[in-house]
Amino acid sequence: MISVEFSDFGWRHAGRRAPAVSGVDLRIEPGERVLLLGPSGSGKSTLLAALAGLLSTDSGESSGRVLLDGTDAAARRGRVGILFQDPETQLVMARSGDDVAFGLENQAVPAEEIWPRVREALAAVGFPYPLSHPTHALSGGEQQRLALAGVLARRPDLILLDEPTANVDPEGAEAIRESIRKSLAETSATMIVVEHRVADILDLIDRVVALGPGGEPVADGPPEAVFAEHGRSLAEQGVWVPGAPVPDRRGGGAGPSRLRGEQLTQTYPGAARPALSGVDFDLREGELLAVTGPNGSGKSTLCLLAGGLMKPTGGRTSVPGEARPLHRLPARRLTTRVGSVFQDTEHQFVTGTVRSELAFAPKAAGWARPRIDARVDELLERLRLDRLAEANPHTLSGGEARRLSVASALAAAPGVLLLDEPTFGQDRRTWGELVDLTANIRDEGTAVLAVTHDRDFAAALADRELVLRRGEVDREVGRC
Repeated sequence: MISVEFSDFGWRHAGRRAPAVSGVDLRIEPGERVLLLGPSGSGKSTLLAALAGLLSTDSGESSGRVLLDGTDAAARRGRVGILFQDPETQLVMARSGDDVAFGLENQAVPAEEIWPRVREALAAVGFPYPLSHPTHALSGGEQQRLALAGVLARRPDLILLDEPTANVDPEGAEAIRESIRKSLAETSATMIVVEHRVADILDLIDRVVALGPGGEPVADGPPEAVFAEHGRSLAEQGVWVPGAPVPDRRGGGAGPSRLRGEQLTQTYPGAARPALSGVDFDLREGELLAVTGPNGSGKSTLCLLAGGLMKPTGGRTSVPGEARPLHRLPARRLTTRVGSVFQDTEHQFVTGTVRSELAFAPKAAGWARPRIDARVDELLERLRLDRLAEANPHTLSGGEARRLSVASALAAAPGVLLLDEPTFGQDRRTWGELVDLTANIRDEGTAVLAVTHDRDFAAALADRELVLRRGEVDREVGRC
């Protein structure tokens, strides 16, 4: 157990005028389990990074103090375990078992204890592969389980969890919550968790702290009291208050085919079985096709193949009017046919500002400068990114980064939009905005394929659902 204290804490990212958080005062007692709530951009991830001692002076300016048991947090980082919003950033070894063992070795855990603790942690999170399984072959949800196993195996005094189940299928999410529950019972660690889907995490926490736009606490107390007194205002700010209704934004009908996959098969080097095997789909104008299924079922692989971003080992994807399969189209032509939004937004950004990011695809497609400028200004205003036009994309909040990734995929006006886990890391307000934005894009005639674990997103938007399991089509259903 360990105590946490923020005293007049502030942080401003390098290159940004406005601080990410300012004047934060908060104390958490040893052994408390706290749910940190707030709208996208309120500084939740920044506070977790500060507690983990990960905010360095070369990446921004800080003020005030961050203390663990009365000592500067940076000096206590060995007692902290953090699960990042993007688990891939904390996987460092080529083999899964070695990755979990890495933190234990750095803690100088006796050699005879390391591998029993590795196996115990992997079993606790429901990791489905042997110790030797390569980390590069894991899906996003499987990476999440492995990264969490690495955190729990170290048995830290302070556990920091940033969206621990965001990329995990429902069964895996329950396994993760159960492993967290067991770890807390065994260690009595202090825990701070950021989780937008509040209802799923309530039985693990005993206190809710809701943040305002600048990171300052605006509500604090037991969950029942906070939601009873502040539920409406929190919902208006974008918090997923339990019991909130799901909108119905399904389309009114589909037009001609816009993207077709035929017998798509993909086997990665060294893999024991194909990640995808013999999958067919037909995506039509003005419809949204949801691709669902458990982690490791091939959903993201299908998205990459559908976008022409990877050569399949079998089959092909094609669009009307192109004789060649998508993966053989030059980038200049591909960007005008299909726009892809990756699961991890930071993998998509290639320039230094939001404005230049939006101009990148139209410029690659050979557009004239006046047309590019007009399109960039349109997207900045439409997706509420105008105030961030000169910001570095890598300093945006999760909600801002997702809006930018969608805008950049749309910049060259493709007829097809592919979304991989589009609602990852979104609060209720930005989730609703993404639902409305996606519905509007589809209703304007764009064909949309969305890989998702989010049942609310599928229920709100999907005209059809393609369910994958172990790399094959398990079933295809009509309206969700």
